[in-house]
Amino acid sequence: MPPRASIPVSVILCTHNPRADFLAQTLASLRAQTLGLGRWELLLIDNRSDDPLASRLDFDWHPLARVVREDELGLTPARLRGVAEARGELLVFVDDDNILKSDYLEVAVDLAKSCPFLGAWGGSSVGEFEVAPPDWARPYLCYLAIREVSRFVWGNQYRYDLVPTGAGLCVRRSIAETYARATRPDPLRRELGRRGAALTSGEDSDLAFTAVDLGFGLGLSPRLSLRHLMPASRLQLAYLERLLEGVAHSGALVLQLRGGGAPPDSSSRLDRWLAAYRLWRQPQAVRRLERARARGASKAARQLTAQFTSGLVPRASS
Repeated sequence: MPPRASIPVSVILCTHNPRADFLAQTLASLRAQTLGLGRWELLLIDNRSDDPLASRLDFDWHPLARVVREDELGLTPARLRGVAEARGELLVFVDDDNILKSDYLEVAVDLAKSCPFLGAWGGSSVGEFEVAPPDWARPYLCYLAIREVSRFVWGNQYRYDLVPTGAGLCVRRSIAETYARATRPDPLRRELGRRGAALTSGEDSDLAFTAVDLGFGLGLSPRLSLRHLMPASRLQLAYLERLLEGVAHSGALVLQLRGGGAPPDSSSRLDRWLAAYRLWRQPQAVRRLERARARGASKAARQLTAQFTSGLVPRASS
């Protein structure tokens, strides 16, 4: 069978038991894109939804739209399936609660042409909340994939401040395929993504950092913008605790895969005492979140120690 002809863009929308009104808004924003329908395909990856989505969605408006069922639960297997199915030279990952600005795909293609040094890029992800975030939660909203970009920045280092959010993440196909080849047989990398109730979330960074592995840069552009719908449940303290624990755990693993990781704690006893005192003065919610972050980091340290012993991951260079 001859290979499928490539097209400029593949939009990969991975979803598991989506909220119907959110998904409808996401699809409406895709339908409103200024990039011609013949220039991009839409792959909706139904990641083992309880009620299969293929019979519930009408894609008559798009000649290059498909629903693909992936029965292995988890964002990583869903994205791997999307990469395998995609024909686009540029892959754009969209979540089922993202409302893209109407020129999002057109701008993504322009950045691919005008910035050949970039391998992965994104832009602003503006939170749209069902309930207003409490004051104590505002410093943690970035962990909900919310970020406003005011100027173009880029770099080719393993830096989390340069990593685009998974919402609207743009990746060149060659980089996504390299990531997929490395991830499919690797149990450590496959567990970085969200799976069911688990909120590990290192798959976005692992995919984006693959661009740096291959000599490309990471970029953030204010020309790209989407709205990120936030249900009230995302601001519940118990949810944010699980999220921060998962982020701290997976973030350390992603860097360790590249021979890095958090440096040893060199702070003095006085510094640690002052930090503990400042945390004690914070609201109870903040104290709980910071303890969750510490649990995640400790879990990663224990896991890496065990895997160093077995030789499954490289030791960080000194």
